[in-house]
Amino acid sequence: MDGIDPVQPSLNSSYVPTALGNHNVSDDEENEDQSPSASLLPKHSSVPLAVRYSPEDSYCLVYIIFFLMGIGSLLPWNFFITAKHYWLYKLSNNTHHSGGEEERSDLSDYFESYLAIASTVPSVLCLILNYVLVNRLSSNVRILWSLFVILLVFVVTTVLVKVDVSDCRMEFFAGTLACVAVVSGASNLFSGSVFGISGHFPMRISQALISGQAMGGTLSAVASIVDLAVAEDVTDSALAYFLTADVFILLCIFTYLLLPKLAYSRHYMLAAASTSPGGNSEGGAAAGTGNGVSAPPLQRILRKTWVLGLSVFYVFCVSIMVFPAVSSGIQSVNKDSGSIWTTTYFVPLTSFLLYNVADFCGRQATAWLQVPGPTSQVLPILVVCRSAMIPLFMFCNYQPRDHLHTVLFAHDVYPVIFNCLLGLTNGYLGTLPMIYGPKVVPRELAEATGVVMSFFLTLGLAVGSAFSALIVHSI
Repeated sequence: MDGIDPVQPSLNSSYVPTALGNHNVSDDEENEDQSPSASLLPKHSSVPLAVRYSPEDSYCLVYIIFFLMGIGSLLPWNFFITAKHYWLYKLSNNTHHSGGEEERSDLSDYFESYLAIASTVPSVLCLILNYVLVNRLSSNVRILWSLFVILLVFVVTTVLVKVDVSDCRMEFFAGTLACVAVVSGASNLFSGSVFGISGHFPMRISQALISGQAMGGTLSAVASIVDLAVAEDVTDSALAYFLTADVFILLCIFTYLLLPKLAYSRHYMLAAASTSPGGNSEGGAAAGTGNGVSAPPLQRILRKTWVLGLSVFYVFCVSIMVFPAVSSGIQSVNKDSGSIWTTTYFVPLTSFLLYNVADFCGRQATAWLQVPGPTSQVLPILVVCRSAMIPLFMFCNYQPRDHLHTVLFAHDVYPVIFNCLLGLTNGYLGTLPMIYGPKVVPRELAEATGVVMSFFLTLGLAVGSAFSALIVHSI
């Protein structure tokens, strides 16, 4: 795009532009060359310090840990949205009977839209708080407290599975949305902090984190299908489902505590501490509340990442408009046949599983293919083209239809294709700008830039969830 500065390889970057060319260096870039991070490099070396002197990632343990952190960062949200049959049962008008067809109610019909709004609004607020605290509070404190809060809320959710709420559905609905709001805020504080840390590592670690997020959705979809197949009662299925989430959150806590003990991660985390504004040691960073510590320079970060940030914003805005509020409401055109594949398993397979598998494939593809680059005009153009996905989903066999009665795509193959396309483009076009962001800024701003990119992502989810409610009500 016009007016975008050419990207310079930063100390923490494994992305090197194919042709830097001869260009005029701005005053800001000259000042960045004089930053503390620049002094870590020999004067005429173009090879990043982290590449030249870093230890090996033995057995890919750090990669695996960040992959698990990625799974854990979106696992709570994915477990809430994929437990569709459980929420329909709890919020329907016949919860005294575990079998049979659930009766319609306003709470169950629009639950996904309410869920999306309740989750994204506190997420934006928590990411703003995370940006303010990035130089004031240790990332260890932010990450571990977030995980403990998520675990506590999920334990409460698990306990409520076997509680009869047929006489207080509205109270249960309000309590569930409150739990979603708390979990979503804590999850985004966790994911923003972890993504900020990953900005100090090579690009493969950021890619592992983002791929793990997609795998979290895939695992939750698989767990939901397995529970539906094995458990005879919907509450037994949900109990096993949420217990699985409890165990995985505990696993995230233990693996994160293992991270500082590995030489590969210690190397990058100590290098980050030496260039951070909060201090030159781990102790200074952990204290993080000393005099003179302020929020990172937002204007300086946005000057280099605003196009990438807006790309992330729009990718996830479009995705949340149709997934899961619209996509999970698309029913098989052969539902009246009575087959379990067109009734019980159609939505879990075509909406949740296919989307998340495609999303994972799209994110994983960025490990081998990183085109277009961070300064390419093609990237934002491709992002805007995803707007076409919205009408495609609206004219599938979404039910119930109260206003828009036309169904143009009256075949079960269409939601399969559309969900795969939505997931692939979300994974690929959403991951590229996320991993580019922390790599186009100086090393000392990498963590703050990671938080800023996470903010754009969550803001896109917040805006998209508001529009998803309007779309559902307009169909």
